[in-house]
Amino acid sequence: MALLEVADVQAAYGSVRALHGVSLSVDDGQVVALLGANGAGKTTTLRAISGTVRHTGTIRFAGTDLGRRSAEDVARMGVAHVPEGRGTLGRFTVQENLELGAYARGRERMKETLASVYGYFPALEQRRSQPAGTLSGGEQQMLAVGRALMSRPRLMLLDEPSLGLAPQVVERIFEIIRAINRDEKTSFLLVEQNANLALEVAEHAYVLETGRVVTEGPSRQLQGDESIRRSYLGY
Repeated sequence: MALLEVADVQAAYGSVRALHGVSLSVDDGQVVALLGANGAGKTTTLRAISGTVRHTGTIRFAGTDLGRRSAEDVARMGVAHVPEGRGTLGRFTVQENLELGAYARGRERMKETLASVYGYFPALEQRRSQPAGTLSGGEQQMLAVGRALMSRPRLMLLDEPSLGLAPQVVERIFEIIRAINRDEKTSFLLVEQNANLALEVAEHAYVLETGRVVTEGPSRQLQGDESIRRSYLGY
């Protein structure tokens, strides 16, 4: 059953059109990858879903039309957006950043949720009193994902979680994404430049080119199609 349905979504920045009728869906409990070159419209698609860029077309989440809802309303409904660049608050401690993540859907079960996040990210618990700005790049990415998880989302939008990180750190973060999906039944829409890595973790994938979906299918099918890999995925 589709948790997220995106139909014929168009978006622009001024006179520059970024999306030309994007349609996709994410089932409940599914991990879906959104792939394509820089400028293909991947980040804009996530922004349209989370309510941070104006768009036309239809976006439905858990059967509700998001329409012109604000980003705050979308977050309260259970959509957590982890943008490229992480967006952590450097002067606040790790724990303060995490606690701020809980406000989107209320502070109920704060202690329980915090314990769960620290279970996925033990390094964050060790640094709970440390300013977020002093963390390594990998730790800041973990904090960004953990903060989103504090809102107990049904759907997490992840934009380039591997950007600028060492391979072993990336591997660990993707292990945690798998664990969250398995344990919490959280759905993911994942934007990732490392197409091979994204297809390993996702069940289904969409490939964008200049604001349009040019192909889609089960991840294994796309991995096995040499023409798609060469034309769109770069490996």
